[in-house]
Order: sequence, then C-alpha cells, then structure tokens
Amino acid sequence: MNIIEVMRLPLSVDLSGFVHLLQRLQVPHRVSEEGDVQVLWAPDTLVEDVLQLYQRYPDGNADTQAVEQPEGAGPANSPTQPSLVEQAKACKITTLTLLLCFIVAGLTSLGDNFTTISWFTFLDFRVQGDYLYFSSLAQVLNEGQWWRLVSPMLLHFGVLHLAMNSLWYWELGKRIELRQGPWMLLGLTLLFSLVSNLAQHYTSGPSLFGGLSGVLYGLLGHIWLYQWLAPNRYFNLPKGVLVMMLIWLVVCLTGVVGTLGLGQIANAAHVCGLLIGCLTGLLGGALARRKLSA
Repeated sequence: MNIIEVMRLPLSVDLSGFVHLLQRLQVPHRVSEEGDVQVLWAPDTLVEDVLQLYQRYPDGNADTQAVEQPEGAGPANSPTQPSLVEQAKACKITTLTLLLCFIVAGLTSLGDNFTTISWFTFLDFRVQGDYLYFSSLAQVLNEGQWWRLVSPMLLHFGVLHLAMNSLWYWELGKRIELRQGPWMLLGLTLLFSLVSNLAQHYTSGPSLFGGLSGVLYGLLGHIWLYQWLAPNRYFNLPKGVLVMMLIWLVVCLTGVVGTLGLGQIANAAHVCGLLIGCLTGLLGGALARRKLSA
C-alpha cells in the first residue's frame, strides 16, 4: 500500500470537517502544507473512494452510519509510522545539516584538533604556546571568509554536546521542513546561525564557541509563535518541551552550569536565537493565518 496525493486545495479551504469524517470512517490519510496549498494524501487503493466522499460531503457533515465505509479502510490498514530512513529522505535539509555536523565532528576530533577547528570558527586564529590569537572580524571578511558567519553551528565540543544538539535539531528541523518546506528550513537555519553567532561575538569578544544551540532556540521560538497564530499538527510541540528548554535557558543565564564545571555556555547566542526565532514565527504565523482567513 502506497500513500499518494489525492488532491490539492488552497489553504483558505477548511478541510477540518472532512478530515474528521475520514477519521470517523477510519480511512488512513494525512494532510500537509506546501506553500499556498494543502495536500490530502491517502492509500492508492482508496483514492477514488476519498474523492467521492469529498464530492458528496466536503464539509464532513454526514452520518457515518449512513455512509458506507470504503473497502480497505480500518485500523488494520492505517499507515505505519515512517521508518528513520523514510523520514530522512523526506527531510533532506535536516538530514544534510546533521550529516555535516557529524563530518565536522570527525574532522575536528570533537574539538580537540585546533588545526581543523580553525576552519570553522567565527574568527580565524593561530595557536602560540598556551594562547589563541584571533584575527579581527573585518580582516576575516576582507579575506572573503564569509562562511565563518554561520559555520560555527557545525562545531561541537564533546559527544554529549553533539548528541543533544543533533537530537533537538532532528526533532525541530523536520517539523519545519515538513510544514514549510526544505528551503524555508535552510533559510531559517542560516539566519538563526548568523544572528546568534554575531550576538555571541559582540558579547564575549574574540573567543572559541560553536554548536547548534543558538539555531535550536531560533527554531523553538519560530515553531512556538507560528503554532500560536496558525495551529497545525506538525508544529504541535508537547508543552513540556517548550517549558524544559526555557527553564534550561534561564538556568544557563544564572551561570550555574559554568560554576559546576560543565563548560561555558553561549548565552548570548541562545537568547538572540530565541528572539529572532520568535520574530520569524510571528511574521510567518501571521501570514499563514491571513491566508487561511482569506
């Protein structure tokens, strides 16, 4: 059984009633957003039945006892959870970003190889004795090393740092990619990395920092406020996730983590990442809500 596209409709069309009808009839289906349209998917064996149902009951106002259940519908035929490989194929930017993080982690020995670390840091540096001497931002940009504005997001210092950031990027990134598309996720990732890296640089001065954390807080803020304005199942995060990440942000701001010897935290990157993410979430959510009400 293959899940295929049944029909495309403008976002202004309210499919909620019809979706509830499909749920009551136990017809396997899903709805995704692609730009200005919403796409209804169903098993290839049920396409004609679903189309006929929509023609008869577009608002879903039907007595399910009076509607014959399509042959092949039912719990036993519900689509299974996509495998990890299938999810990776559907979320190419999420997968590619994580793959780059793993490659950089290998090249830099998770932060132990200073020679290769200097390829990805915000500012180029040289090691002299026990000290690091950084180039200026103006010098780096004049030399055409523009990639450094975003490349620190690929750097990770330790297995735990890489594992935690990877898990959160997979969870948040694929939600945005599935709802808003790969190019939107790529653009947001680069924007959040740029803003959080600049914030950390201007707050702490020339220093060694890296990781996806600033991007993660940007993605969190984006999903949070976008979902508030234009609810969708892809952006429906458990409340505990939002609360936990915000509590962790506050804990890091107190300096407790550094005091306990767990490493220095790029607080400016976290805070500014969250703020710019909230801004994009407000703008994107407002536009999506306007399209739905048009």
